[in-house]
Amino acid sequence: MEKTTTPQQFGRYIVADPETCHGKPTFRGTRIIVADVLEQVAEGLAWETIIEEWRGSITKEAIAEAVRLAKQVFLKHVNEYTMEAKAA
Repeated sequence: MEKTTTPQQFGRYIVADPETCHGKPTFRGTRIIVADVLEQVAEGLAWETIIEEWRGSITKEAIAEAVRLAKQVFLKHVNEYTMEAKAA
């Protein structure tokens, strides 16, 4: 896969710019890495708490977009993460 040298937009709030955070997806206008916020969601933090921890630099709408995009990627690649069922 060829590395892009131009910013890519993945929605209204999420971008990947090779000049910002090594090209990892971030929330537009910030250096907040989307994966870090998704980890906080996975840990069960309230979205309001996440927003406070990032000093209001992201919104509920931005978090919701990240969750929706993560869902889409998961559904597209679900077979790559399938584990064998254990016998009862």
